[in-house]
Amino acid sequence: MTQSCTNISPKQAAQCCSPVDTLLDPELFKALCDPTRALILACLIKCARPCAVSEIAECCAVDTSVVSRHLATLARAGLLDSAKQGRTVSYAARADHLSRTLRALADAVDQSRLSPAAQSCC
Repeated sequence: MTQSCTNISPKQAAQCCSPVDTLLDPELFKALCDPTRALILACLIKCARPCAVSEIAECCAVDTSVVSRHLATLARAGLLDSAKQGRTVSYAARADHLSRTLRALADAVDQSRLSPAAQSCC
């Protein structure tokens, strides 16, 4: 049974299915909310090539081990690709993935906001 999601309570809206539900990924926003991680990601996007951890550490004022932890968080969120060659690990931004995800989220938010009745309630 499908009910309209117009003029409903937040509790009822939580039961409605929408692309927003899957696109509002907590891991993505956790990765983006830290200023150092945002700086690292911005540097990698602008660099547009794989960079070694030591190179990435040069763009921010934190220890290399901290940079490694930040890179791991960004990679878990799907924002980076990594490649290991010997003892060197290089990271590259998945800029296309990020832009597609954010674009899809913006479209889903607009769709939900403009036509809430189009959502299916589970």
